[in-house]
Amino acid sequence: MPDVGEGLEEADIVVWHVKVGDEVSDGQVMVEVETAKALVELPCPFDGVVTELLAAEGDTVAVGAPIIAVAPSGTQVPAAAAEPADTREEALAADLVPEPETPEPAAPEPVPAAEPEKKDTRTAVLVGYGVRTTSGRRRARKTDTAAPAPVVRAANGSAHPGPPTSGSPAAGSIALAKPPVRKLARDLGVDLASVLPSGPGGTVTREDVHAAARPAPAAAPAAFAATGPGESVTGERRIPVKGVRKATAQAMVASAFSAPHVTEWVTVDVTRTVKLVRKLRELPDFADIKVSPLLLVARALLVAIARHPEINASWDEPNQEIVVRDRINLGIAAATPRGLIVPNIKDAGGKSLTALAGALTELVATARDGRTSPADMAGGTVTITNVGVFGVDGGTPILNPGEAAILAVGAIREQPWVHKGRVKPRQVTTLSLSFDHRMVDGELGSRVLADVAQMLERPKLLFVRG
Repeated sequence: MPDVGEGLEEADIVVWHVKVGDEVSDGQVMVEVETAKALVELPCPFDGVVTELLAAEGDTVAVGAPIIAVAPSGTQVPAAAAEPADTREEALAADLVPEPETPEPAAPEPVPAAEPEKKDTRTAVLVGYGVRTTSGRRRARKTDTAAPAPVVRAANGSAHPGPPTSGSPAAGSIALAKPPVRKLARDLGVDLASVLPSGPGGTVTREDVHAAARPAPAAAPAAFAATGPGESVTGERRIPVKGVRKATAQAMVASAFSAPHVTEWVTVDVTRTVKLVRKLRELPDFADIKVSPLLLVARALLVAIARHPEINASWDEPNQEIVVRDRINLGIAAATPRGLIVPNIKDAGGKSLTALAGALTELVATARDGRTSPADMAGGTVTITNVGVFGVDGGTPILNPGEAAILAVGAIREQPWVHKGRVKPRQVTTLSLSFDHRMVDGELGSRVLADVAQMLERPKLLFVRG
């Protein structure tokens, strides 16, 4: 597992694009991994044939650990090794199920299980960490032992042994489960032999393990005692916090409890800004670019920062210093199926309005496709979060770690507004600016927010600097 950037220590295997026995070439994408920041495609660095997948989909692998073994082209891969990882796991489990015994004149004396044989091998690995010396083990053949009968737990909390069925473990067998499920069972302290399987072919699923790990609920009415396979008796669903979600949770906790947040609000008439957006959409320069009010909000914030550069800063804790950045890397919070990410536009303050619009369009499209790279999310200096797209009027945004300010933009709604001495229907929105009070005092934060509001109310000012 290579370090895909920003000093990340681990990544999750999302999907393999190759299997054992496949020929691979230099540069071919063979696996997608999810880091704490992005979904990344890993290419093969050389030509050869895949001899082993050393990590299953769903596994979390440390940087530097081998995930795939590739031999020189032409290497013959044994048929057993060429099976997918899940198939080999199930086949192994099937081999350990003893066949029905037939009467024999005399039972043979039990032979003590031999010590597993060890054989040193050298396996080629993907990343440049050298070859890996492994120790191959032959599984000792198990003697016939009576496995515990499966336990069926009803919704009322009562547990009773269930008869062996096609979906429950038979006596003397081991449970069928994929490697990630076995790891989950070990982590939760669940004995797979006692879990009632609900997967295809009698396999144990993640849901089965979670159900077995939950404490028995209080007594329930008899009408709810019958629960179907794989159904939760508590009506809850658990989502593993990994990758982007895990990183976001840790970053938000660190930000909320390390930086003293202050949030200021302003409600502004953006009727002229909405009209300007319509006019820009008709210009040839913006023909293939998405133009929205967010573009002019971004432009207004960039102009305000140019006037008050001290807000484009970060806090250096070891040296107790404020670091003011010369370039503005504008982050845009984006909600994706994998969680919240904040890619940024590098040197956004130096871009023209057309270039800024193109960069915003590309940033949003890349984020929605799940192809944002770690480099795209590194080095942000200030962030905009557009909660208005969800119909929300405003909020108190939490700072992106390492930044001094974040601007939240609410929904634009038609509201009664006093305009030129008369109450008229106008397009109105709410802006809220959160800032780190160690670096940004109330005066600086208020001036920046007031500048942004003034430019959105009178968008001609967007094109006047100083």
